[in-house]
Amino acid sequence: MQEVLFQLDEIIDSAIANNDRIGFFAFLYRRVTAEILKEVQLGNFEDNARMEIFDVAFANYYLDAYNGYKRQTPISKSWQFAFGSKNEPLTILQHIMLGINTHINLDLGLAASAVMQGKEISDIENDFNTVNSILGNIVNEMQDRLSRVSPLLFLLDLAGKNTDEEIINFSLGKARAFSWYNANLLWGLGVGHQDNAIRQMDLAVLRLGEFIKSPKSTLINYTLNFIGKFEEKNVGAVISKLRKD
Repeated sequence: MQEVLFQLDEIIDSAIANNDRIGFFAFLYRRVTAEILKEVQLGNFEDNARMEIFDVAFANYYLDAYNGYKRQTPISKSWQFAFGSKNEPLTILQHIMLGINTHINLDLGLAASAVMQGKEISDIENDFNTVNSILGNIVNEMQDRLSRVSPLLFLLDLAGKNTDEEIINFSLGKARAFSWYNANLLWGLGVGHQDNAIRQMDLAVLRLGEFIKSPKSTLINYTLNFIGKFEEKNVGAVISKLRKD
């Protein structure tokens, strides 16, 4: 896991140097990975050795997608959409959620299925849910910190009932059941029989990404555009302020 953290640090450092908004999700994901490592070291999973293997496998889906995008080699449609939106005038929240959407709704199920091939997938369910809980806690913490760099984010609440949380819940809350369902489906199909199912999952996750990027409500789109005008624009400054205790 230390190697994963090192690679995430390189992505974040590169994003800061190049003012690249890809760094927003990378920063959040580094927080998640460090937290999972801490929980493994504390022995808080049912099978801590397996969880370390699982977490590295999970992270590699993101790292492979990132490297593929940089090298312009084929990657999933949903990751291509998320990375390809980095120069769009979206809010910081939207950039983060585009990454969360693909990594949880697609990659998490892929990783669980791969790690548990030849074993009983139900054995990892409790630890799988614990990972989702860790992610949820860090996203909630990050929402609180976002006010430092996005001072008008509260306007989403005024534009619609808990709309900021609706954007997050659409991608994260439902993702807990969705990703576990996908993991079981892929595990049941087995290696060599998953390609069509993965393509369908990828397209479904792409549609969720399109919703995050362009919510159907005209009012919400207007509000997001307005919020974005008052956000910190420098990636290094954003990450520095999000990091601050």
